[in-house]
Amino acid sequence: MHIRLPLFPFHAVPQRRQCMTADKTATFDRMESEVRSYSRSFPKLFNKAKGATIFSEDGKAYIDFLAGCSSLNYGHNDPDMQAALVEYVTADGIAHGLDMFTDAKEQFLAAYEDIILKPRGMNYKLMFTGPTGTNAVEAALKLARKVKRRSNIIAFTNGFHGMTLGALAATGNASKRKGGGIALNGVYQAPFDGYFGPEIDTAEMLDQMLSDPSAGIDAPAAILVEPVQGEGGLNVASPEWLKKIEAIARKHDALFIVDDIQAGCGRTGAFFSFEEFGLSPDIITQAKSLSGMGLPLALTLIKPEYDIWAPAEHNGTFRGNNHAFVTARIALEKFWRDEAFSESVKAKGEHLKLRLGAIAAQHDLNLRGRGMMMGINTESGEIASAICARCFELGLVIETSGSRDEVVKVLCPLTIEMAELDKGLDIIEDAFETILAQDISRTAAQ
Repeated sequence: MHIRLPLFPFHAVPQRRQCMTADKTATFDRMESEVRSYSRSFPKLFNKAKGATIFSEDGKAYIDFLAGCSSLNYGHNDPDMQAALVEYVTADGIAHGLDMFTDAKEQFLAAYEDIILKPRGMNYKLMFTGPTGTNAVEAALKLARKVKRRSNIIAFTNGFHGMTLGALAATGNASKRKGGGIALNGVYQAPFDGYFGPEIDTAEMLDQMLSDPSAGIDAPAAILVEPVQGEGGLNVASPEWLKKIEAIARKHDALFIVDDIQAGCGRTGAFFSFEEFGLSPDIITQAKSLSGMGLPLALTLIKPEYDIWAPAEHNGTFRGNNHAFVTARIALEKFWRDEAFSESVKAKGEHLKLRLGAIAAQHDLNLRGRGMMMGINTESGEIASAICARCFELGLVIETSGSRDEVVKVLCPLTIEMAELDKGLDIIEDAFETILAQDISRTAAQ
């Protein structure tokens, strides 16, 4: 398919159009750790963003199908969040509050209760854990062990829960686990839904093993699961399987924890990725797009009967990010007071499924994911990376996921206009055709 570039009129780009100089490149090489990763895939200096578009310093516009790994579900610099934050800052609002009472926190809590919890018949205490998702997971695991007075956690193959040691122990990826530098104990990795193929019910397998006193699995404090495994390759758990996992947790006196950090905040259509399945988790973790604007904010939602923390037993210096409370409240009020936004996301999800499904079928590949977190399994990390690199050349920021980085993964802002979504999908289609044709040619030559 022919791609017309540039994707935006020249007058729409920022005024600063100079190329990223060698001096600026040298600054990163000289000062920043080798651990950086996304900048290696997207070696540009970015200086402005709006909606679903980010701009590099040399004046090029890129459609953003990464969206901060689902931290920007509402796009870059939403005008209402931006205005509320500017007003709060210029009025000398509290920026850092630890866990003290502030007006910004009170307004966020009230909005969350009124807009999210009450309409869904949900009753949870909200624990502010620190800036990122791994903080929320660490708190969930620690609390489950405290409640049940057991240490073992059941997690699942290909799961991703964070990079700090407790959450990392529940993460499946070998390279990330290796980075911990020590043995990662206290977690049993059970097979996720479909891990052995559709004919084997891995939930029944887990129940059988937990019911057998000679299976070698210690009684768990909790079972931790992602309804959609984002980093693990867009693996989707069926509603039936998730219901069985919850029942297994109840049967074996374990807490049922849902990690909704990447799949939540509307990514699959509903606010929670599991809410249409009739589940009632004991603990829910949230982060990513919770703040609405990309500011650090994470939550651990706890059923009141399990909120047995002693004061300051688990804390964190940056759990009182009042700027994030302001933008998070606006996000709830703007997008979640009625069903309009959710329905629009579901419609875009169906369109995404149709377009990506056609590309996958054309190349005899498989579609992965649910809602607005979908991708194509190329079965090769090398091919998927080459496709993403080609997309970047054409003006699209997109990344891979999966145990071997084999899935080309779409995580565009949920607010993206349909025309811009299609432009991005056109680029993906072009990249698949170009890279897979090269791969076929190379194979034939060999």
